[in-house]
Formats: sequence, structure tokens, C-alpha cells
Amino acid sequence: MVGIADEALPKKRRTQTWCKGAALTVAAALLFTSPLSALAQDGHYRLGTADKLRIRVAEWQPADGTIRNWDVINGDYSVGPSGTLALPFIGQLNVAGKTAGEVGEAIGAQLQSKFALRNLPSASVEVAQFRPVFLTGDVQTPGEYPYAPNMTVLKAVSLAGGLRRSDAGQRFARDFINARGDAAVYDDQRGRLLARQARLVAEVSGDQEIKKTPEMEKVVNIDALLESESALMKSRTERYTLQLKALKDLRELLDAEVESLRKKAESQQRQLQLANEDREKVNRLNEQGLALAQRRISAEERAAEVEATLLDIDTNALRAKQDINKAIQDEINLRNDWDAQRSKELQDTQAELQKLNLQLSTSRELMSEALAQSAEALRFDPSGKSASISYVVVREDEGKSKEIKVDETTALEPGDVIKVSSEVLMQ
Repeated sequence: MVGIADEALPKKRRTQTWCKGAALTVAAALLFTSPLSALAQDGHYRLGTADKLRIRVAEWQPADGTIRNWDVINGDYSVGPSGTLALPFIGQLNVAGKTAGEVGEAIGAQLQSKFALRNLPSASVEVAQFRPVFLTGDVQTPGEYPYAPNMTVLKAVSLAGGLRRSDAGQRFARDFINARGDAAVYDDQRGRLLARQARLVAEVSGDQEIKKTPEMEKVVNIDALLESESALMKSRTERYTLQLKALKDLRELLDAEVESLRKKAESQQRQLQLANEDREKVNRLNEQGLALAQRRISAEERAAEVEATLLDIDTNALRAKQDINKAIQDEINLRNDWDAQRSKELQDTQAELQKLNLQLSTSRELMSEALAQSAEALRFDPSGKSASISYVVVREDEGKSKEIKVDETTALEPGDVIKVSSEVLMQ
């Protein structure tokens, strides 16, 4: 420890010494107002491993109005892995999690205690260099970078050279564009197939409306697609219903015709019975010689005519019943064909959808591979619909690490680890 005050010094020299100490005090105050120290001295910043501190200790001597500098302690120090400072006379001082002001108070108290000083030494502690930030993932040059006040995620990524780029001559960006184009086409086709599948399911189940499944929520134009499929389902259902109604009407008409022929046959049966009775009377009279031959012939003709009419009625009735059976069979065939066609279309749609999902998965894997080689390919997707870049900060909080999802404008803290990752968006 070296003191600059001595009662034996001339008054002029003591005055110069006091002025020099005052100048040091002013200089220290100016240091506190620098951008670097402003962050550390705002009362919120907590020190940690790898922070570099600049320590100045001075002691006011009220007896002669001078300032004694503790040059043996003054200097720059780094916070060790265990969160401590190694200081002369004091030894290991735990500073992790403390503010610069708290460390300064602890240094002054330690010195006063060890040297039994009457006055408490004034220790100024400022951060000469913050602990670095670390970047990993899809950046050009991952690693450790010095922290600066007001540093954001975007500034840190810029220090690391920006997003990962491919070597000269490699065409990962082109591969990304091609794969993204294929994925866009497959996404559009997939949306149409999902809407068609929902319509076919509704038709097979006999539902009046198409149900929107959770899988459709991410399809951009799903409402328009479902509206189009609903119109198609309505048209097809109406045509099917009309065909069924036509067969039903035909069957009812044939049933009415059969009933009419039945009644007509009953009437003709009565006519035939009367004609047979009349013919028998004529035959008996003819045997007795009382009837003319012409009358007998007329009775025979009338009976034969009624019998022929009955035969025609029976034939027409049989034909009408055959038509009824055919109408019933046509209705059954129509229903079966409707169900079979809907089921087949549904199976074909599901198979096509499965194939399309495989193609879409392949395209997304190609996009992911291109991004893994050159995340800068994202500049060809400014809308951010196909792929995006995500940022996660790993930060120490009360001795525990926690991950925070952030964006480019998020302010960083010393010691943060920034994980940069590109990802293909699933739709």
C-alpha cells in the first residue's frame, strides 16, 4: 500500500496532491457515465463469470485534506469460473450475482476491517468488459463475441457473419427454390384433396353438410374449397334424389295401373259369368229345338270375346308387374351404384392424398437440407410462408438456465447464448 499524504509535506505539495486526487475522483465519475459503465451501474446488472472489472480504491484523509490511493489494489480483474475475484489483501471475493455498487461496498468494508481503518475506503467498481455472448446454429461463424450495450439479436447475428451461406459454386439456394415451388403445388393439391375427401365422407354418411376437420385449419383457402365442394355435393345429391323420385313415381304409376287392371278383370269376370250362363241357356233351348242356331252362335261369340278381353287384361297386368319389379331393381341398383361410386372415389382420394403427403414430405426434407447447408436461402422466401428463422436465447437466471423465444429486435444480456435455427413451416 502506497500513500501520497504526509503531514511533513509542504502545504503547496499537499494542495497539489489534493487536486490530483480530486481529478482522479472526477475521472472516475466520468467513467461511470460511459455507455459501458452506465449499464453496469444502473443497479440492475448482475456480475458473472468472465466479466472484466476495473477497480479503483481511494481513502479520504480528513486530517490533512488529502486522498490516499490504494495503488496495490487498483487495476483490472476478471471474474473467475467460480464467480470470485482474487484481490490483494482481501483474497477471494464472491461477486457473482452482485451489482458493481455492492462489490465496491464489500471491498471498502473488507479493507477497513483488515487494516482497522478509521475511515471507510471508497472503492469504485466498473465493468471494463462484459462477459461475451455466444452464437450457435445456422450462422456463418458460430462462437464467442464481445458484448456491447444495446446489443440486439440481429446485431449479434451480424457479428457472426449473418446466416449460414454455402460455399461458392454450390446451388443450395436453387435447390431450396425448386423444393419450395414443388411444396407450394403439393400444398394446393393437398388442400383440394382434403376438401374432396370431406365431401365424399359426407356423401357416404348421408350428411347434409361437409364437416371441417382439424387437419384443414392450416389450409389457406379451405373455406372457398369447401364451398365449391358443397355446391358439387348439392348438385349431385339433387340429381340422385330426382332419379330416385322418378323411379318411385314410375312404380306408383304401375301400381295404379295394376290396380285398375285388377278391377277391370273383376268386371270382365262378371261379364264372362253372365255370358256363360246365357250360353248354357241357349244350348239347353237348342237341344229342345226351341233356340235358333244364330242365337247360339252369338252367345258363343260373346263368351269368347269376354274371355279374350280377360286374357288381355291378365297379360297387361303381368307386364305392369314386371315393370314394377324392374323399377324396384333399378332403384336398388341406383342406390348401390351411388354408394359404390362414392366409396371408390373416397378410396381413390385417400390413396392420392397419401401419395401427395409423401411428395410433400420429400419436398420439405429437401428444403430443410438446403437450409441446413445455407440458411441464407431464406431470402428467397420473403413472405416467410414456407420457412422461417427462429431465435432462442439461453439465459442464466438465479443459477438456472432457461430458454426464451425471441426475435431480431430483442435486447441481449451479457452471457446470453443465442441459438439460431432455420425451419420449414408445416402446413
